[in-house]
Amino acid sequence: MQRQTTIAKPAEITRKWYVIDAKDVPLGRLASFVAIKLMGKDKPTWTPNVDCGDYVIIINAEKVSLSGANKKTNKKYYNVSGYNGGLRTRTAGEMVEKFPEEMVERSVWGMLPKGPLGRKIAKKLFVYKGENHNHEAQKPEVLEWKR
Repeated sequence: MQRQTTIAKPAEITRKWYVIDAKDVPLGRLASFVAIKLMGKDKPTWTPNVDCGDYVIIINAEKVSLSGANKKTNKKYYNVSGYNGGLRTRTAGEMVEKFPEEMVERSVWGMLPKGPLGRKIAKKLFVYKGENHNHEAQKPEVLEWKR
């Protein structure tokens, strides 16, 4: 008996919208869970060269937790402008206070494939600082998961 491998075609993919509350969730665990949802690796029709994933909305990004005791002061985020002396350094504490959306997006992006497909997948992630988001028209489902 021969088994047939199913290969997803872009026209046949159905996408859902999910809302995840990031309150008191470790950042790395949240990022890996969201990356799997965005890529669609939890679906039986996952195909490596096709965007099979769902849309994910993350709320309460400023309330995400960092697991290490000194991580807020020791962990650094770097940006390089390309010019001499253009290195910008921010600690994780600064990122949580001033730019929580960027911090969550960066951690999820680090777990996505790099290249054109990864950039396409990353556009399905929406991160918001507070409880409110503007995607009620898509009727997102609240996604509860074991922490």
